[in-house]
Amino acid sequence: MDIVLIGLLGGLITGISPCILPVLPVIFLTAGAQPTAPGKAPEVIHARRSRPYWIIAGLVLSFSVVTLLGSLLLGLLSIPQSTIRWAGVAVLAIIGVGMLFPGFEQLLEKPFQRLPRRKVGDGGNGFGMGLALGTVFVPCAGPVLAAIIVAGATGAIGIDTVLLTVSFALGVAVPLLIFALAGRSVAQRIRGFRKRERTIRIVGGIALIALAIGLAFNVPQALQRLLPDYTSGLQQDLAESDAGRSALSLGGLITDENRDLDKCANDAPELNSCGTAPELSGIEAWLNTPENSAIDLQQLRGKVVLIDFWAYSCINCQRSIPHVVAWDQAYRDAGLAVIGVHSPEYAFEKERSNVESGIADFGIEYPVALDNDLSTWTNYRNRYWPAHYLIDASGTVRHISFGEGNYDTTEKLIRELLADAHPGVKLPAKTGTTDATPELGSTTPETFLGSSKDRNFAGPGDYRAGSRKFTFPEDQSKDTFALSGAWTVETQFATPGDDAQADAAIRLTYRGQEVRTVVAGSGTIEVAVSGGGTRTIDVGGTPRSVRLVESSDPAAGTLDLTVTPGVQVYSFTFG
Repeated sequence: MDIVLIGLLGGLITGISPCILPVLPVIFLTAGAQPTAPGKAPEVIHARRSRPYWIIAGLVLSFSVVTLLGSLLLGLLSIPQSTIRWAGVAVLAIIGVGMLFPGFEQLLEKPFQRLPRRKVGDGGNGFGMGLALGTVFVPCAGPVLAAIIVAGATGAIGIDTVLLTVSFALGVAVPLLIFALAGRSVAQRIRGFRKRERTIRIVGGIALIALAIGLAFNVPQALQRLLPDYTSGLQQDLAESDAGRSALSLGGLITDENRDLDKCANDAPELNSCGTAPELSGIEAWLNTPENSAIDLQQLRGKVVLIDFWAYSCINCQRSIPHVVAWDQAYRDAGLAVIGVHSPEYAFEKERSNVESGIADFGIEYPVALDNDLSTWTNYRNRYWPAHYLIDASGTVRHISFGEGNYDTTEKLIRELLADAHPGVKLPAKTGTTDATPELGSTTPETFLGSSKDRNFAGPGDYRAGSRKFTFPEDQSKDTFALSGAWTVETQFATPGDDAQADAAIRLTYRGQEVRTVVAGSGTIEVAVSGGGTRTIDVGGTPRSVRLVESSDPAAGTLDLTVTPGVQVYSFTFG
């Protein structure tokens, strides 16, 4: 099965990635650390042989449950998301202290003295410690793990999701088990280790306590940022393979509800039948509806429905929305119902007030659903901003269009469905909205400054999360950006460091008559366009998209920005 193979491969790649380095010393040391109680030689040898397997089994079980069901269960119980993680950190610290002080360990074991195996922590088979490790073991969120997390967070858990999760966890377990067996083998075969079991046990306890303290202060994440992700290429190849696309569906897991969406090819010129439209699930709030009441697609039977996935700061969506607004205004009385599903790309796009401002700016009057957890996005297996799903009067998806462009075809198919639903209906003239979609390859690709989606960085050096000094390259290629001065790179944006003063700058070699940036925070940006003008932009209030290159500036060249501390720069878009 593709889904099992993809899960195993994804887990194996993750198991050799830099993300697992913080737990390797703990697994190596504690797999070989043994109880020191006298008179237990047969049990010690038995525990020593099986201990690595029990540790990894506990890790795999708890990691799978926490990853797949953690968000769902905590949401149902109204418990903070970090509860399980902090519980795991506490258990690791307690086990570590027990390894250092046998008297404390005996105190911990008293409640379990009537159980067949009294050693429940490090001194026994290690399963309990593995359970604790699994709650804090969070590897890099590659495409497989991302799909699992989305499924768990949205409650879309089926047999395929479980198979993917279990196979991924088993894949991760293989390299970890090899390392644990290596620790046991060293403890068994090297005489010096056998004579110093108590010392090894103390070192293992210190390692556990150090891991718990490090997790509490996010030290492993900081260490991981210092290491190059040598498995990122493998992860990308896995996700983009035919089997990966089929198993992961990129935007979400395949379910019985959305399985037939594959029958709709992107931007097909003719109508197709692609299954009943999935429900609008997990919507946090509705805007532009009577009393902000929810909309059920079942209520819209008899109408043609257009679902538009968008985000208010997305430049591609900003060029697409005028077409959607025009269709709503032209065809609403003829039986068209437009629903905007706002699926945030950035954290600030989850703020209701920000979305309301965007709705007002774009003149949107049709209902908008706040899909802050990407539940509906996942339900539709979507993966683009914008994306249009056209649904006929019977509730069947008939056309899908990803990205910008192809508006004439979409409008033609809207008219066909309206005529089919209401024979004899008199349709207005076509809207004729100008298509402002840039010609493919004619502009610089969208450029992100956050560490999670960075692209087009010109260097020198690697681009990763953290604070450091940057310098401009001697020769910067086209369609790239570079930084100079002190910067702090976060997951979604870059901001001048506290000591940046006035030396934090961005250089952008661009193609596009309209260059914009998404910024937030408070401060100013000094803009200088080669062969063009200079200007100062004040940044403040809610995150917004601002224009950097005006129509009077060159359509290609170099853009230099001097950014003051307090300003957060998210991305650049080109049109």
